[in-house]
Amino acid sequence: MDTAFFLKMFAALFAIMNPVANLPVFLSLTSDRDAAGQRAVVYTLAIALVLGIVIVALAGDALLALFGISVDAFRLAGGFLILLIALNLISGEQSKAHHGTDAEKAHHAQQDNPAIYPITIPILLGPGTISTLIIYRSQITGIEQDIAYAAASFAAVGLLIGTFLAAPFLSKVLGQTSTSVMSRLMGMILAAIAMDMMVSSLKSLLPGLT
Repeated sequence: MDTAFFLKMFAALFAIMNPVANLPVFLSLTSDRDAAGQRAVVYTLAIALVLGIVIVALAGDALLALFGISVDAFRLAGGFLILLIALNLISGEQSKAHHGTDAEKAHHAQQDNPAIYPITIPILLGPGTISTLIIYRSQITGIEQDIAYAAASFAAVGLLIGTFLAAPFLSKVLGQTSTSVMSRLMGMILAAIAMDMMVSSLKSLLPGLT
């Protein structure tokens, strides 16, 4: 397995999905359920998230080809989108790309089962996550990176699910300070990853820059 590729992709997915920052969102959307009901939501979103990742990984390149979009152009656009999400994390705000507008948030609260919408889509598997999956998929050159890609995806999902399953306990342990610090730390990591994506794509699109 390509360890460097694994760590880079895992860091990107972890920062975008941000289990700690999204924990209050999960708790607010499942506040009317008991512990068993919350676990049922977690299991449902786990299945939906894994299926979504598999579909994006398999169909991402074909989708780009369908619209005639080059990988470098998409990587530049995806890097810019991820940078915007990172800046929102650093400033302590929720990204509208993942969490929606105020009107959409009001609609989220009315859902009987929030597992698929809005928790899986668009909060966890939103534009930033999808862009990351497609971009890293395009960088795979061998079986070692294939393994690293799958391992990073499932490790990020596993950590997310573990965090949500432990939500009742973690909500008592983690305060606002811990959540804010984690959110800003993830924002800095995500910003660095986004800049790397954008610089790499610009070098390919505009070779004169090098």
